[in-house]
Amino acid sequence: MKLVGAGMTAVDHGGSLGRAKTLFPHAPHPFVDLSTGINPHSYPLFDLPATALSRLPESERLSELAEIAAKAYGAPSAAHVAAAPGTQILLPRVASLMKPGKAFVLGPTYAEHAKAAAIAGHAVVEVTDFDALAEADLVVLVNPNNPDGRLIARDRLLGLAARLRAKGGLLVVDEAFMDVGPAEHSLAGDVGEGGIVVLRSFGKFFGLAGVRLGFALADPLMAERLGTQLGPWAVAGPALEYGIRALADTNWQVTMRARLAAEAGRLDALFSRSGIPVAGGTSLFLYLSLTDAPSLFSALGERGVLVRHFAERPHVLRAGLPGSAEEWRRLEDALAAWASQRDEKPKEIAT
Repeated sequence: MKLVGAGMTAVDHGGSLGRAKTLFPHAPHPFVDLSTGINPHSYPLFDLPATALSRLPESERLSELAEIAAKAYGAPSAAHVAAAPGTQILLPRVASLMKPGKAFVLGPTYAEHAKAAAIAGHAVVEVTDFDALAEADLVVLVNPNNPDGRLIARDRLLGLAARLRAKGGLLVVDEAFMDVGPAEHSLAGDVGEGGIVVLRSFGKFFGLAGVRLGFALADPLMAERLGTQLGPWAVAGPALEYGIRALADTNWQVTMRARLAAEAGRLDALFSRSGIPVAGGTSLFLYLSLTDAPSLFSALGERGVLVRHFAERPHVLRAGLPGSAEEWRRLEDALAAWASQRDEKPKEIAT
């Protein structure tokens, strides 16, 4: 177990090109940014109505978004949906649905969950044993997990939720990557039972992180409480328009899931050919585990290819998908150069 405090320092989440330029000042530009789990093939841009920018969002448009999101994610109804300007702003608000108590976060995972629970006044502990979670008042886990892609079956989650519900506890499941995960393990359709909050991120799968749109799925009372905390006009006009159109575009979603799965397979094969073990992941990122991960991170960075590294776990890396033929070529060349340098290192002679 690892205790977590509200005074934690800021965490590098990847995607910071400013930091990349500081780390690798002589790298060729532009960077091939594989440090995020965001789809490099974004939903097509379109002309927004002028009113999306010139007027405050209409409540009817927000209701339409909730209806479409409920259908897209499998929530029981629009009354079970709270829309927000990204899931990040929801984290401390969801944690505050419970009075301060004992919060367990299933790790290792996205660091902001523990920080948000601590900010909400909970005593936060990061645990690695799923069975230990039932001892907490508030449980937070990511499914599929970031960064390793760990997946927990729906029946196990429902069992945990029932144990927490029996004592007035709350299970929070961040399904930011469930758009490319096995939908049968989502808890979106179970939030009506109470004691469960599911978070869904719009920007990752649709490749529109800058739109800032996310959702909390919960029983109607909790969803209403979250909506009240967020206040009126929480979702900007452009985000409403993109959310409504993209979440309803099932043809694009089906085609994109197939494309991402194929490209993740190609990336897996590329790393394997370079002798780099792939230990997990999703269709949006792969999780790499190797003893010389720092060397690989630096070698790629010096060639303008940025992957995600983790200060507390120096032996692992996370790599997203290249977005173009040129980016694939640059990654392949960088990996080939690293593998060549690795193979040229003198071997120790046993005595």
